[in-house]
Amino acid sequence: MTKIRVGVMFGGRSGEHEVSLASAASVLEGLRGLEGYEVLPIGISPEGRWICRPDALDLLNASAAFRLPGTDDGSAAAAAAAQSDAAQSADPAQAGGLTSAAGALEPRVPEQLDVVFPVVHGPTGEDGVLQGMLETFGIPYVGCGVAASAVCMDKHLTKTVLRGAGLPVVDWMVVRAAEWEAGPEPVLQRLEALGNQVFVKPANMGSSVGISRATDAESLRAGIDEALRYDRLVLVEKGVDAREIEISVLGNDIPEASVPGEIIPERDFYDYRAKYLEDSSRLVIPAELDPGQTAELQSLAVEAFKAVGGSGMARVDFLLDRQSGRIDLNEINTIPGFTSISMYAKLWEASGVSYGELLDRLVRLALERHRNRAGLSVRYTPD
Repeated sequence: MTKIRVGVMFGGRSGEHEVSLASAASVLEGLRGLEGYEVLPIGISPEGRWICRPDALDLLNASAAFRLPGTDDGSAAAAAAAQSDAAQSADPAQAGGLTSAAGALEPRVPEQLDVVFPVVHGPTGEDGVLQGMLETFGIPYVGCGVAASAVCMDKHLTKTVLRGAGLPVVDWMVVRAAEWEAGPEPVLQRLEALGNQVFVKPANMGSSVGISRATDAESLRAGIDEALRYDRLVLVEKGVDAREIEISVLGNDIPEASVPGEIIPERDFYDYRAKYLEDSSRLVIPAELDPGQTAELQSLAVEAFKAVGGSGMARVDFLLDRQSGRIDLNEINTIPGFTSISMYAKLWEASGVSYGELLDRLVRLALERHRNRAGLSVRYTPD
């Protein structure tokens, strides 16, 4: 039987680099445990260098700023670190057709892979940039296409598209770096319309990087300054007292929704530290909801996925107002955290889809989407 050769891409040049390594470790292990697959690790360093070799994950783990719980303890990675310079300057023929000078790529990968499984979180991996490169090379890949990836990476665009589709979202405003640098006072005055409590977020970042809660002018200033470290566009969102509900979506033209899950953070909100550095937050799967709420959330998740043109997978996050019961769409994550204990996988496990089966279905959805697109005409012949 001919094996499907999967390139698992991970790392990348973003604040979510370490999160990507944790996801990749699980995906690599999961795919290697399935029959019919051959797996090729493809790492991207924080400097943008491509490393295509069996120990790529160890090499990148060795230089990680910190090690996430559940990842390699660093002993194997430390030994591999001495080889990193050689790996980064390896001959393309030996390094899987990839060069690494200044982060450049020699496009010889199409001859070697049947499909790519990207677990590159954040900018340049989740925002359509990587997907566009793979489209150019004609390589099938897991997950959303260029347009959906770009829209969902940008929180402002996501909300704009969802509201345009008639779907409920929390009120928000944006702050651009240039107007903030010109003078914060007019900006702060404009933001008063959102109320005394707001959440401040970089528009193009995930994993809660750079997100803060502001309850007064001082914390709002600090929050905007922090968010501007990661993006030139900042989202300021009206604060609501809400439960955080998440649903996983799987499929192409006919997507399915998982059971809902709830995140109960011990901190003020589910921030980066609560997600990856501490073990105090609780995940309740399935979430304690009545049947009507569950059905509405699942329907909204599928509608949102279709509204942005999603394919393959996404995790759709909701806010459920504790007082009114109002449901608002919060974010759509097109490359969610992908360890076996991440919410996306756990929700499908609770819905009857094991981690290995989930990986297999995602790869086959990627191949299906590629076949369908390949059947479209690329030439126009007038009648």
